[in-house]
Amino acid sequence: MKRDLELIRKLVLATEASPTAYVRNDIEIEGYSPEEIGYHSYLLVDTGLAKGVDTRTLGKSSPDWRILHLTSAGHDFADAARDEGTWRKATGLVKDKVGGVTLDVMKQVLISLIKNALSL
Repeated sequence: MKRDLELIRKLVLATEASPTAYVRNDIEIEGYSPEEIGYHSYLLVDTGLAKGVDTRTLGKSSPDWRILHLTSAGHDFADAARDEGTWRKATGLVKDKVGGVTLDVMKQVLISLIKNALSL
């Protein structure tokens, strides 16, 4: 399964939207399967953007993680990726220049665009 930066962004923003800071139920994102969400939840935990638990059973063939809450780095990513216009501009730049990037580089592209918008 390929990493989907759009799904990662949606998961981060959905997690951040939890009123208690802890996600009490499985996150559902329209247009994505439970397997895609479980795998990308694992990626968020693996990269340090969220804390979570492995809910995979022996019968499943892919990682299946449940996000519990964002880390400080996850909140930083949410702040950088929140604005739809900035997100579209960043993903457009990435696709035009290199095709794909790591989460760390994507965050830096977002931060750079925000700094430019603020004339910093």
